[in-house]
Amino acid sequence: MAHHTQQAAQQEMMNRMVAGAVEAMEATVDKELEKYEKMDEDDLEAIREKRLKQMQKLQEKKQEYKNLGHGTYDTITNEKEFFEISKKSDRVVCAFYIDTSFRCKIVDKHMTDLCLKHFEARFIRLNAEKAPFLAERLKIKVMPTILLVKDSNVIDRITGFDDLGNTDNFPTSLLEWRIAQNKVINYSGDLTRPPVDEVKEKKKVVIQRNLRQEEHSSDSELDD
Repeated sequence: MAHHTQQAAQQEMMNRMVAGAVEAMEATVDKELEKYEKMDEDDLEAIREKRLKQMQKLQEKKQEYKNLGHGTYDTITNEKEFFEISKKSDRVVCAFYIDTSFRCKIVDKHMTDLCLKHFEARFIRLNAEKAPFLAERLKIKVMPTILLVKDSNVIDRITGFDDLGNTDNFPTSLLEWRIAQNKVINYSGDLTRPPVDEVKEKKKVVIQRNLRQEEHSSDSELDD
């Protein structure tokens, strides 16, 4: 009897909490509607003009990015190109690869998708064997290695698939989440929770921070 009474009391409390939340939401909506009802034509025109300017600014920025090669996943041929791109674009995602690595081809597939979605960053790939100075300087030994560059500084790296569950079938969204950890790309999801639910073989997926990235590439400034 006491148990049923306790359950009823808990249910009543939940009902009150839900009702309170609904009332608060209704009050917020009513307040917004009231604000719009008080606006005259000049106020609405000012809002439209402000929105139009924002859209124009975004379009101009997108065109600027496009002129710099954003929106494509290009293969660069030497270290000089890498330095030039890092100076022109404030955010760069560069995959170091070798032709004989199957996992590098997996990364290429995901990067090709991400470059179309994230115009704010430049996506490129560089054959590590053609960039021995850079590979040695940044201690790039495992393929693929993805360097994350911001304002001409290497701020992070993804070495192999350690941070991607150590599985070949990770989803593009997981790589996107990992790249976004240091705001090299814009991300609207939850940065504290990796989207591992999309991986088919969930038993293999263990997300872990790669401690070597802090050792080798924490704010490494690029100078050609």
